[in-house]
Amino acid sequence: MSYPGGPPAAGFGQGSNYSMYPPGPGASPYPPAPGAAGYPPAPGAAQYPPTAGFSPYPPAPGASPYPPAPGASPYPPAPGASPYPPAPGASPYPPAPGASPYPPAPGAYPPAPGASPYPPAPGGSPYPPAPGAYPPAPGASPYPPAPGASSYPPAPGGSPYPGAGGSPYPGAGGSPYPGAGGSPYPGAGGSPYPGAGSVPYSQAGVGGQQPAAGYPGVSRTEPAVHQAARMASSYSAAPLGGRLIPYTEIPTVRPSPHFDASSDAAVLRKAMKGFGTDEAAIIGVLSRRTSAERQQIMLKYQQAYGREEGDDSKKGLTGDLVKDLKSELSGKFEVAIVALMTPLPLYLAQQIHNAMSGIGTNERTLVEILCTRDNASLMAIKNAYYQHYRKKLENDLGGDTSGDFRRLLISMCACCRDETNCDPALANNLAQQLYKAGEGKMGTDEGEFNRILSSYSYPLLRCVFEEYMKIKGKSFGDAIDAELSGDLKLGMKAIYFTIQNRAGYFAKELHDSMAGMGTKDEALIRLVVSRCEIDMGNIKQEYQKLYKKSLEQDIKSDISGDFKNIILGMVEG
Repeated sequence: MSYPGGPPAAGFGQGSNYSMYPPGPGASPYPPAPGAAGYPPAPGAAQYPPTAGFSPYPPAPGASPYPPAPGASPYPPAPGASPYPPAPGASPYPPAPGASPYPPAPGAYPPAPGASPYPPAPGGSPYPPAPGAYPPAPGASPYPPAPGASSYPPAPGGSPYPGAGGSPYPGAGGSPYPGAGGSPYPGAGGSPYPGAGSVPYSQAGVGGQQPAAGYPGVSRTEPAVHQAARMASSYSAAPLGGRLIPYTEIPTVRPSPHFDASSDAAVLRKAMKGFGTDEAAIIGVLSRRTSAERQQIMLKYQQAYGREEGDDSKKGLTGDLVKDLKSELSGKFEVAIVALMTPLPLYLAQQIHNAMSGIGTNERTLVEILCTRDNASLMAIKNAYYQHYRKKLENDLGGDTSGDFRRLLISMCACCRDETNCDPALANNLAQQLYKAGEGKMGTDEGEFNRILSSYSYPLLRCVFEEYMKIKGKSFGDAIDAELSGDLKLGMKAIYFTIQNRAGYFAKELHDSMAGMGTKDEALIRLVVSRCEIDMGNIKQEYQKLYKKSLEQDIKSDISGDFKNIILGMVEG
């Protein structure tokens, strides 16, 4: 058999390295390398079989044509990820969205689940917060709250300590009686009365006195350090030749310049522990502290000793300062101490309630409290009364008094006296109206007396009384004596004397509490406790003028023992 083009080359069909046919157009004229495919690769395709370690597939567009490093992923990195292999021990996967792309520093522990991968700020805790906890606010404790306590930081001046239902004591300088609806007192639904408005209130009084911190019924308080330098000029000034003379209030109990509630609490604890009671130490502390400071002492006492209930071998002191004091004291001395430890609006509310309880009514107590105080003081007393007894003061007054006297007391409780206007041009007209309602007619228009004396400011009314003297030639006090009688006369005279000479009115009340056989102990305690932080210095001056002897002399001659010492401690200053 013959082949076109001549015989085949030797070795054909027996592993010859040469093709019998001529190469196709564009094919390599050279034989393939050993082990290579006998056919040329497709355009752009990799040779087959591949070199050891190389992928037999062409690389993806934009991918590296080089093989990966030993142990590295053969797949290209995700878009945006680092094209380099991870550091030893690092994750080969890209970080989660928003996470740090860098591995932790060598030797660092991996953060707990949910914790920040960044190191803590200088001075910060290296530990993550508890699950679900938020980072503490600046200045707040990094530790979780005690069970049942609020997870929020305490309000400024508030107590940081939890308690069932909250601590019964206020924070430093704060009121112990929070409440809804503007009332500073607690109770379901809150008090129906508003708070004491924008006028701060310290003690129940009249005029423009400034507050001591810590009394309820206020919208703001005055720091104790500012009160020490205060001897407030009241707006209820006396007229003299058409001008007003400021009335400077002189208290006998002032904020302590170096007050330390914790040290005072320790002194009181020591006075009650062991055998016997150190009454002098108790008097020395409590008679020289303001009501706001005594509330802070109560808090510190509970904080320091509140968990010692039953552990005292002799007495089992409870850690509640008032309870411990009551267990150690007795008689009138105990009554005076408890009055000191009770916030003043609540104490006066209790006094009003006691005056109406049982058979009969003590109208003189009602008059002394309700007819001598300003709007803010009366509003705080009303709030205290409602929250303590769950009744409106006006309703109880209406059920226990009657007639024009009832109308006068309810007018006082309205707390609507204009305390700012003192236009002398109104004085003559108001004096004329008072004259026509009383001595200028047959009979008396008690309603007109009530309207004028309960509506206008003390400075203006003092000018009205001057004008009345010019019209009639005698004082308006004489007109009250001539036109009115009974309880209404008692109330109107109290308003008149308070406007004319407030310190003189309270000096007379103090004298009456000690006059005659026996002592009206409750009245004496109430007058001293309620006035010592306001104007007891003024009252002592008026007492000396009226009775030609000092108030301290009469106290010493009328009462004795620890009761005398606690009263003198507040009066002497």
